[in-house]
Amino acid sequence: MDARTYIAEHRDEFVAALKEWLSIPSVSTSPDHHADVRDSARWLADHLARTGFPTVETWETGGLPAVFAEWPAADPQAPTVLVYGHHDVQPVDPLDAWHTDPFVPVEDGDRLIGRGASDDKGQVLFHTLGVRAGLAASGADAPPVTLKLLVEGEEESGSPHFADLLRKNRARLDCDVVVISDTTMWAADTPSMCVGMRGMTDCDISLYGPEVDLHSGSFGGAVPNPLHAMADLISGLHDADGRVTVPGFYDDVVEIGEEERGLIARLPFDEAEWLRTAASTATAGEAGYSTLERIWVRPTAEVNGMWGGHTGAGRKTIVPRSAHAKVSFRLVPGQEPLRVQDGVRAYVAAHTPPGLRAEVEFSGPGVRACASDLRSDAVRAARSAMSAAFGTEVLYTREGGSGPEADLAEILGAPLVFVAVGLDDDRIHAPNEKVEIPLLLKGAESVAYLWDELGKNTAG
Repeated sequence: MDARTYIAEHRDEFVAALKEWLSIPSVSTSPDHHADVRDSARWLADHLARTGFPTVETWETGGLPAVFAEWPAADPQAPTVLVYGHHDVQPVDPLDAWHTDPFVPVEDGDRLIGRGASDDKGQVLFHTLGVRAGLAASGADAPPVTLKLLVEGEEESGSPHFADLLRKNRARLDCDVVVISDTTMWAADTPSMCVGMRGMTDCDISLYGPEVDLHSGSFGGAVPNPLHAMADLISGLHDADGRVTVPGFYDDVVEIGEEERGLIARLPFDEAEWLRTAASTATAGEAGYSTLERIWVRPTAEVNGMWGGHTGAGRKTIVPRSAHAKVSFRLVPGQEPLRVQDGVRAYVAAHTPPGLRAEVEFSGPGVRACASDLRSDAVRAARSAMSAAFGTEVLYTREGGSGPEADLAEILGAPLVFVAVGLDDDRIHAPNEKVEIPLLLKGAESVAYLWDELGKNTAG
């Protein structure tokens, strides 16, 4: 029996298991659901054991548990692959916007509706179907690679304990390749591989002037105004070409290659439709780059909020005592968040007039960007496996958002490969989240082929 036939014959069994898992409301951001997150970890551990993984463990963190599983290859020289995903889910608010109960999964034709269907329970679970399909096709008792799974329970809460978990269990997690199944494809009829995610750092900037608000008739025009200074500081963050003016901001940026840029250009991108989804009427950003390049492979600075002085109804003619702004920076491979933070502090200091005092507070050390090496055997193997499953060429995309993937690459010292089948219209994090069941089956087929591909080669 080949892998595709096995997957088709076990489709209903797979969907039934996924629906059972989706019924557990594992919302990590809500203390009221922390017990449910633990139930979710137990369910997954039991399912992995039933799948055949000889080692299955629940790993405690400083918060909510992760699940680890390992299935050694018969050949001790075979590559080791670590699959990463998460079993926690987003809150469901607003509940009245759901057409069905978010934790009573419903099949609607080829769609499965429920919180976590796409992000990320469905994409974690297709690995269990994929490994069984591969074994059925080969007749073997063990996969052609040593297969490890690490499924965390706090990704939707910012993975606060994940890096420590990786460091603590570094030896157990040793691997040649990390496979990520927590992203999306371009479209159902345009399969693609994500090959990178941006990093991020963000801060609060405050400017302080007089100890109290001052009468603008008595003092205006004669003392520095914190709001005027903040407006100048913020407007100066970009030059006329849309480039960020923070000192050293672009010094370490790794430019993408022509191969990837060409594949991005081949994506069937409808800019007018994209603008409609953004409820906007025009694009903007760094000159010399397409819209997709701006949101995938270029670093940015965005003002998330500004306030100060009198913002209520009516007039209050003052020189305000302070002004505040929230600013976030999306980062690309090569950029170190702490170096960017130093540059931001230097920029703010240089743009703070005499008589004002500046404070810059970052929310943490930031998240590094990550990217796959398109020349690596692992990426080529994954692209070949997905192409075989989908029956067509697989293109490359990136993600504009940020996640814990950079910690995986840095701490484990292994290349990242993204094999995922979610879609942008899966409404992840939103009401009525869904997943396309046929795509989950293609995901299972892809990894069944991938383990064979990687088993034939040394990783790298």
